[in-house]
Amino acid sequence: MASNNVCNSCVRALRQASARQINGRMVHSRLSPRGQFLGRTFTTTASRFEAGKSQDGPDASTMQKFAQRMRAQKQMKAATEPYVAYGATEDLFRACARAGDYTMPTVAEGEEPLRSAKGEDLGVGSGWWYEELGLTPTFNTWAQITFLHMYLVTVRLRMFPQQHAHHWHQNLLDHYFYAAEDRMAALHNIAARSVRNKYLKDLFVQWRGVLAAYDEGLVKGDAVLATAVWRNVFGGDENADAAAVANVVSYMRKNLRDLDRVHDSDIASGDISFSDPVR
Repeated sequence: MASNNVCNSCVRALRQASARQINGRMVHSRLSPRGQFLGRTFTTTASRFEAGKSQDGPDASTMQKFAQRMRAQKQMKAATEPYVAYGATEDLFRACARAGDYTMPTVAEGEEPLRSAKGEDLGVGSGWWYEELGLTPTFNTWAQITFLHMYLVTVRLRMFPQQHAHHWHQNLLDHYFYAAEDRMAALHNIAARSVRNKYLKDLFVQWRGVLAAYDEGLVKGDAVLATAVWRNVFGGDENADAAAVANVVSYMRKNLRDLDRVHDSDIASGDISFSDPVR
């Protein structure tokens, strides 16, 4: 009976001949322990190599269609949602932060920056919030105006599917804290990370309070909402203009209605804008 094994000398001879050229193609083969060929052919001709180099990658439209097909699958949609949310919420946050933006005037070396009555660094701001409402352009004012707009977006994001909404909420908040820390370092020269972290923790507590206060105002009526606006945006200032507070409440109501009419796909693309303030 013929043996299924190959003698050692035959195996060595076969291994020495395992790399050879056939018609300009390099063939690499290997043997199993039983002496059987397990080979795979790799083309190394110059023409095929150059042809591979000349091929262009897929264009943007092809990649977009591919991404849409992938996201149409239930399993892939769950995996890609956090990445989609991260990019879109960055645009949403920029729209929220734009209204309360301010700059810091240049201070000569050795001079102290201008301070508000509360001892905060005093910046330079323009637009409805600063010029007509009379708010002071400081970091805390920017934080509260941005919180207000983030709240408006958050209310709209609550209409997203439950399994995805938390990604959008968290990413929107993350972008806020990234921007807040950058602003502390770049505009207010807060170099110590421990100090910035302390302020960020305080801001997180304020955000939780803003959510609760504005939610209560939406449910209980404009009087309660006005109280929340006065306490957060106007800092509880007893001399605040009541008409200005009422205008902010109207502004919030109007933008909530407008955002409610925006399609989910537009929100998910980060393409939003806020209505002009009531004048």
